[in-house]
Amino acid sequence: MSSPCIVGQSVLRKEDERLLTGRGRFIADLRLPGMLQVAFARSSLAHARLRSIDAARARVLPGVVGVFVAADLNAVPGTQNRQPASWRDAVEHSFNIPDTPLMAADKICYVDEAYAIVVAESRQIAEDALELITADFEPLPVVATIDDALQPGATAIHAGHANNIVAQFRMRKGNAQADALKTLRRIRRRFINHRLLAAPIECRGVVADYDDSQDSMMIWSATQVVHWVRREVAKQLKLPEGGVRCVARDVGGGFGVKGHVYPEDILIPWLAKRLRRPVAWIEERREHLLNSTHARDDVHDAEIVFDSAGRIHAVIDTFTKDSGAYTPVGIGAPSNTISHLCGQYHVPNLKKH
Repeated sequence: MSSPCIVGQSVLRKEDERLLTGRGRFIADLRLPGMLQVAFARSSLAHARLRSIDAARARVLPGVVGVFVAADLNAVPGTQNRQPASWRDAVEHSFNIPDTPLMAADKICYVDEAYAIVVAESRQIAEDALELITADFEPLPVVATIDDALQPGATAIHAGHANNIVAQFRMRKGNAQADALKTLRRIRRRFINHRLLAAPIECRGVVADYDDSQDSMMIWSATQVVHWVRREVAKQLKLPEGGVRCVARDVGGGFGVKGHVYPEDILIPWLAKRLRRPVAWIEERREHLLNSTHARDDVHDAEIVFDSAGRIHAVIDTFTKDSGAYTPVGIGAPSNTISHLCGQYHVPNLKKH
């Protein structure tokens, strides 16, 4: 029996009644017996040397279970999304992308970067403990724009990146510089795409529960990529992937900002395993605005080659993207930009880098 055709038909949503009558189940609604709450100490500086952290007073506050810094992670590595081998074989590229650390160890590279975690019996106690943590920062020069970063002698945000460039690649189609195109008309323009940030109704959040008897981890996350979270947690915490399960409950919006693995997705399961108790972190709106990934923020110097009838014969585009202090999704965003640059137009010759 053939399926009914739904093209052009109004399709009723199944979840509306449950969500509109207050029966949605979001990450902040989850309650587990003995569940602990997490708050992060985050930097108000964009670039600084982290000389020392004093958490002695926070650790003895009643209700605090533990305070952890980068040194406690026992070299749990940071995260990075790398292109598959098939892409690397097909595209001319040069990558030197630093991993995104789970917590700052000796240097702050962006505003709101976490440098300590408080775990307590309640979120209120955890936040009170944050006020008792003191950190000694040595401010460093700030690099805030693409032009600043590329200036000769600009401050290097990461060692080994003297020019602040972490990735370069080129894509070509046909021959955009063929002699036959030199007599055609051209338009040259610079396009600046401003930075933007998704602001879903529900911020991010992670809850994790480790089962010591099975060496397994249960994760609930307000994420768009449950399988990616599962894979990274298993790899970073050296757990069997079959023993890690990640569930996304009702997610109050994503828009791509929840579309990759964040440090918190690893840190909360690490805490659950370390403390042998369920652990929860619910992102506040301020944390979301400062700490979740932003998008766009790129500059295009583009040239369109066309004839007197308005037919496009070639597009040449050189563009630069500000990825911020780290590049957690590798070159996914600029690669996506390049792949869709021509939109719906037929462009026989293309040069993009």
